[in-house]
Order: sequence, then C-alpha cells, then structure tokens
Amino acid sequence: MVTQDGTAQPDALHRQRSFRVEAVVLRHSDWGEADRLLVLYTLEMGKLRALAKGARKPRSRKAGHLEPYTRVSLQLARGRDIPIVSQAETLDPYLRLREELLLSTYASYVVELLDRFTYEEGENRSIYRLLADTLSRLCTQSSPELAVRYYEIRLLDLLGFRPQLFQCSSCGAEIQPQDQFFSAALGGVLCPQCGRDTAGALPVSMPALKYLRHFQRSSFSEAARVTLSAGINREMEALMQHYLTYLLERGLNTPAFLRRVRRIDQDEPPIAN
Repeated sequence: MVTQDGTAQPDALHRQRSFRVEAVVLRHSDWGEADRLLVLYTLEMGKLRALAKGARKPRSRKAGHLEPYTRVSLQLARGRDIPIVSQAETLDPYLRLREELLLSTYASYVVELLDRFTYEEGENRSIYRLLADTLSRLCTQSSPELAVRYYEIRLLDLLGFRPQLFQCSSCGAEIQPQDQFFSAALGGVLCPQCGRDTAGALPVSMPALKYLRHFQRSSFSEAARVTLSAGINREMEALMQHYLTYLLERGLNTPAFLRRVRRIDQDEPPIAN
C-alpha cells in the first residue's frame, strides 16, 4: 500500500524487492569473513535485522555509516532470510557520543534498554522518535542524566508499562505530599500504610516522586527546566533500575559500567547496595 504522498506503508515495504528506511543502528556483530549483521530500529518498520556485506573490509564505503548510535538512511534489498544493505547514508552521526566516554555509555544504556524491550514486531514511530530525540539530547543538553530519566519514563509509557504514580497501586487512595513506597510487582507507588505491609516495596522520597510525575506528564522542554541534584538522580536511577529489572526478569548490562565511568568522570561516590 502506498499513501497519497507516495510513502510506502510497512506491509508494502515487506513485499518490495528493494526499499529505503530511516534507522538508528542499535548494535552490530561480525558475520562470516567480512560481513556485519546489524540490528536497527527503523522509522517505517520498527526493529529490523539487516546484513551489510563486506562492511568489515578496510575499503568498505558502508562501514563508517553503520556504527552504533548512528542515524542513517539505508537502501535495503530483499535477501533470502534478511534484508541486505545496498546503500548507506549518515543522517546524524551524533559525534559527541563517540568522542566522550560518559556520553557513549549513556547512549549504550539507551540503546540496550530499547533493544531488550522490543522485538521485530512492526512500526512504532513514537518509539523511534523518542530514541532519536534522546540521542540528540545527549549530545546537546547539559544534563545527560535528566535526558535519560525522561527517556526511561516515556519509553515505559510507549511500551505499555506506565507506572502508577498518582494513586496508591494497592488501595487506590490519592498520593499525599509525603514520602511513599514503590512496588514493581504492583506497578507503581504505594501509600505509607500499604507500602509498609507489601513485600519488596522500596521507599521513595516525595521529591523523587515529584520529578517522576513531572516527567510522565510533561514535554521534554518542560521537563528540562528542572535541575536534578545528584542525590535525587541516584534515587530515581535506583528506582527505575529496580522496576526495569523486574519487568525484564533480568538485569541490564550497561548500568554497572555506567556507574563506574560516572564515578571516574564526576568523582561520584558509589551507590550503597
């Protein structure tokens, strides 16, 4: 199917022998003697694997366009099992993500989180735009932590795992301006009475909860007006990691390395276990 503006729809793209996509390269791995297997998140088709033949050869013209965290335009040819990259053009290299280790590690976390939660299940333009916008924000914003916290909460919305932050997830009472609890199993915040009686519930301060609620209902331009203290950011980070680990039923690889890099870069004290 082709729309009035001439854009091929995802089902039509799957049938074409050759088609063009806009994508962010999530990761790649060696394939055969000289090829590279790419995992992409595309604007038109969602998550997609593709094969870049000869990309590991020293004179390959494609290799420089196919590095992780790069936004690209690709011409793909239908292969026997997966599409084959015939042309590649960089749309945004996000250069700071390659030049600064801390930003590169944040980008690795952003990509890993998306990669773990998504499958090759079709188009989701909102997720694609959130991914591309977040990588851009990491390059341009003064607070990468804020960009990542916003990304986490909005990605959960788009994936259908929106945490309940305004009413108690157990009794339904409206949350009052005081310290609360959070239950990953119940999918949200708990009032003090319910939280004390719920196994596995974590305490959450009212300032941290206030920021999470603000991010959940605000545009990024509105969210970016706040200033996160190091302590509140660490609390929000620990809470998000707790919830994400519960949803994925396993831990992510990047956060531990990110904490080590951040301690070196910012002389940050370690988070207590």
